[in-house]
Amino acid sequence: MSSRTGHAAGTRDHVDPRKVDPRKEAPMELQPLLHDLLAATMAPTQAWSGPDGQVRACGAQGYYHGDVRVLSSAVVTVDGIEPETIAAGPAGPGAVEMLALLRRADGPGADPTLALRRLRTVAPGLVRERLELTCATAGPVTLLLEATFACDLADMDRVKMGQRPAPVPARGSGTPQADPAHADAASWAREDGTRVTLSGAGARVDLADPLAPRLSWRVTVTPGAPTVVGWEVAALVPGGVVGAPADPRPEWSTPAVTGDDRRLARLLERALEDLAGLRMSASFAPDDTFLAAGAPWFFTLFGRDSLWAARMLLPLGTDLAAGTLRVLAARQGTVVDDETAEQPGKILHEIRTKALDLGDGERVLPPVYYGTVDATPLWVCLLHDAWRWGLAADQVEALLPAMERALAWMTDYADSDGDGFLEYADTGGRGLANQGWKDSGDSVQWRDGSLAVGPIALCEVQGYAHEAALAGASLLEAFGRPGADTWRAWAAELAARFRATFWVEDELGPYPAIALDAAKRPVDTLTSNIGHLLGSGLLSPAEEAVVARRLGAPDMSSGYGLRTMSSTSGGYWPLRYHGGSVWAHDTAIAITGLARSGQTAEAARLVEGLLAAAEQLGYRLPELYSGAASAAAPTVVPYPAACRPQAWSAAAAVAVLTAALGLRPDVPGGVLRIEPPSPSPVGAVRVDGLRVAGAALLVQVDAQGAVVTAATGAAGVRIDARPAARAAGGPGR
Repeated sequence: MSSRTGHAAGTRDHVDPRKVDPRKEAPMELQPLLHDLLAATMAPTQAWSGPDGQVRACGAQGYYHGDVRVLSSAVVTVDGIEPETIAAGPAGPGAVEMLALLRRADGPGADPTLALRRLRTVAPGLVRERLELTCATAGPVTLLLEATFACDLADMDRVKMGQRPAPVPARGSGTPQADPAHADAASWAREDGTRVTLSGAGARVDLADPLAPRLSWRVTVTPGAPTVVGWEVAALVPGGVVGAPADPRPEWSTPAVTGDDRRLARLLERALEDLAGLRMSASFAPDDTFLAAGAPWFFTLFGRDSLWAARMLLPLGTDLAAGTLRVLAARQGTVVDDETAEQPGKILHEIRTKALDLGDGERVLPPVYYGTVDATPLWVCLLHDAWRWGLAADQVEALLPAMERALAWMTDYADSDGDGFLEYADTGGRGLANQGWKDSGDSVQWRDGSLAVGPIALCEVQGYAHEAALAGASLLEAFGRPGADTWRAWAAELAARFRATFWVEDELGPYPAIALDAAKRPVDTLTSNIGHLLGSGLLSPAEEAVVARRLGAPDMSSGYGLRTMSSTSGGYWPLRYHGGSVWAHDTAIAITGLARSGQTAEAARLVEGLLAAAEQLGYRLPELYSGAASAAAPTVVPYPAACRPQAWSAAAAVAVLTAALGLRPDVPGGVLRIEPPSPSPVGAVRVDGLRVAGAALLVQVDAQGAVVTAATGAAGVRIDARPAARAAGGPGR
């Protein structure tokens, strides 16, 4: 994601934002921390508050619509005192709930007898807050409940850079009042047509201070009779390139999961609720839905992220994959443009309403930016996988011309120096220095910690390209189009070149390097990138066994997932964005590859790590967290600037479920193979409500990985429940 480069530009090492740089005698601008904030999202709108539910004018807190902060403060008081929050958390899709005590207004005795329940719900363009007062006092209690607001209409990139724009004065609106300091509602506006309106039923709207408008209610709370007040903020930000989908219903099924490990069901439930709040459509393809990459900074279409999330969700249906494929195909590259990194056939990296300032004084990304080397082969892989899961033939066929252009890009443009590998370079000079999924400036390092010099050929991208070539060949052949043999031959040559070039060795044995540098030298750091090679067909079974052993070793497996970089590397640090942290989606990709290649013991170890982390994180897996060993810390250590919810992190729950069941679809071939690992990494599990070829699928396995039940209503699809691959007898063990 593009904002990751902000980490490379000096915002990665976070300190107390109250500290002052003595050289400037002004607050330092630091990227806001997110780890303890409450978030509610329903794209393209989101609300962020402190853990107590109050929205304060600091950091990333506020209500947002599109890329504009439409409210920067909302602080509640009762009789002039802030409530004491004792519990808070998610309350379903697009909602959070807080429970607070009002002890200053309480009755006598030690027990709290007056409470405030605050429910915040987010819908596209609208945030509502419901405040419910209840009491168990001896009699009625009369209170003054007030909420004070501020609005700065700040652009998202300014907030991310740590800037604190001044509040904008509010204006009154509604029925004329006898007192000019009061109105029916407060509103804010800016010249580009952005409009924000704050209203509260039954509230007195005080505009005596237009920078801090206030709603107030004089209420009497009676035992046994809740008193409810509230407000809503409606926002309009014109010209948005992405927005809410036309249909509010998710494109995927919601399966019922029961089994020995209850963590899996809870993780899936939380994940699907979070994903429902990330659904989006684009103005240029309004009928298609995709997943925004994540909140708060990535609330838009990202090629790589949206593709991976849709790919992981395929066992729940193909509609999301189809929408994602079509919306990205609608903006597939057609010309060569160094400023935008566009090339014919290339799939974009991200799209925004306007240019994005990365905050380092040098890099500004254009509104439509193509600086990614991996989205194009991943697009082909998703099309193939969706076809295998049962995407209708006419929908697949309609996308084949885009697929042929994507395949051609791999040879015509991605291999800029003709060495047979896909590489990247920022030819425009103002884009991303690194253009794989690890796109921070220091993500490609030598083992001693020094940075590699580009153009860079990443190892996992060669795996994606190999898989895309074989996938494309299968589709071309199935639909009677030419070129299948050519792409199979190209894939075989790529595998041979990779085998001869990428492998390096340390004191523990061989492994693939993370990349080749500009001089075509293998960059020798051991990283999680090699996990993406598993199941791509690029490696032989013996090579996959070697990779599995390296991933499962203590320097890579933290106990809470897969580290992005080996702890033995010179650049390792557990809180380094791409140099030692754990990313849930990265771990899930490795789990999928390990399961596909029969390396079930290592897959089970990583599954347990993700579930252990999820349990400690409230079952909402963030963008990333610390790579500190589970035995060395009392709990998961957060990466304090990590975003959440994050589409591919949430989708990791489905990837884990798929790997545990061993699902191998081939709807065009008329078969669904079920090959669960043995023993099952999650114990006995029953999943009802998966989808294959548009029909329901039920799968149940026992603790040893034997299929107990498997049934589908998909016409023409036979279930082949094969003997499980045993952990003790997998290749290379």
